[in-house]
Amino acid sequence: MITLKDQIYSRDLKLMGNLFGFTVVAEHEAWAKSCIDDAILEIQRIEKLLTTYSETSQTHYININAGIRPVDVDREVFDLIERSLRISALTQGAFDITYGSIDKSLWNFDTSMTSLPDVATAKSMVRLINFRNVILDKKNQTVYLKEKGMRIGFGGIGKGYAADRAKEVMRKSGVANGIVNAAGDLTVWGRQPSGEAWTIGIADPDKKDSPLASIQLTDTSVATSGNYEKYIMIDGVKYSHTIDPKSGYPVRGIKSVTIICASGEIADAMATPVMVMGIKPGLTLINQLKDIACIIIDDNNTVYTSKNINLT
Repeated sequence: MITLKDQIYSRDLKLMGNLFGFTVVAEHEAWAKSCIDDAILEIQRIEKLLTTYSETSQTHYININAGIRPVDVDREVFDLIERSLRISALTQGAFDITYGSIDKSLWNFDTSMTSLPDVATAKSMVRLINFRNVILDKKNQTVYLKEKGMRIGFGGIGKGYAADRAKEVMRKSGVANGIVNAAGDLTVWGRQPSGEAWTIGIADPDKKDSPLASIQLTDTSVATSGNYEKYIMIDGVKYSHTIDPKSGYPVRGIKSVTIICASGEIADAMATPVMVMGIKPGLTLINQLKDIACIIIDDNNTVYTSKNINLT
C-alpha cells in the first residue's frame, strides 16, 4: 500500500562483477536501508556459491573435478543447475552453462584484438560445451562433468537468479514496492510512490542514454542482451561478446534482445539464447511459451516483437 509519506530510497553497489542497484519505496529511511542491506547480504551469499573466481566456491569444486568424480553441492546450487539444463534443452543448446571452456585465449573483449581466432581453434574449444555431459544425481545431490576440461559458469543466469532472491528477501521484510537493477536487467514489484506502475525503458542499441521505447510494468523482470556494450572491432566489423556455443564465434545480425517475464532468472537466461538462435527461431520459441515476451532489434534497426507485447 502506498502512503503520502512514502519516498524512494536507493543504493548502488558492485556485486558479482556487476553494478547492482536497489530501490525501495518506504516511509522511513533507516528501515529502507536495513532492507537493502539484507538484499546485499543475500547476493553476496549467492556470489560465494556460484563464482568461478574463488577456490572455495561450489562451482570451482565442480570444475576442478570434471572427468574425475561427482561433487556434493547444496540443494540450491543443484536446483539452479537443473533449471539451467532445462533451459538448455528448451533452446537446443543455445543456452549452455558449460560455456566455460571458451576462455580469454580465444576471445578477449577486455583488450584490443586485431585479428579473428582461427576457425579450427574455435571449433576445438567448443568441443567441451555440451550441457548433456552435466550429470545430476538427485538422490545423492551431486554434479558431475563427464569430460576433463569442462567448466560450468553462471554468467548467463546468475545475476537474474540473484535479483529474484534479493527481491524475495526484501518482500519478506515488508517491502511492497521496489526495484532490483542487476547491471541494467530489472526486477520490479509494486508501484511508484505516485501509485503508477514502474516505467521501464527499452534500450536503444545506438543511443545508450535514450530508450527506444518505454513500457509500464509491475511484478515483472526485464533483461537485455546486446552487442553495444561489450564488443571488439576487427577490419571495421563489430563482433559482440555473445558467443554461439556451436561455432565458438560471436553471433551476428542482431543488436539486442530484450526479454520480459515474471522471473529475473528466466529473463536473464533467455535473452542470450534468443540472440544466438536468430530472429525467426527466437520469436517462434518465445511465442510458444506462456507469460514471456520478447523484443529483438536487428543490425538494420528493424524492431521485431513477440505476439503479446505492445511498445509505446
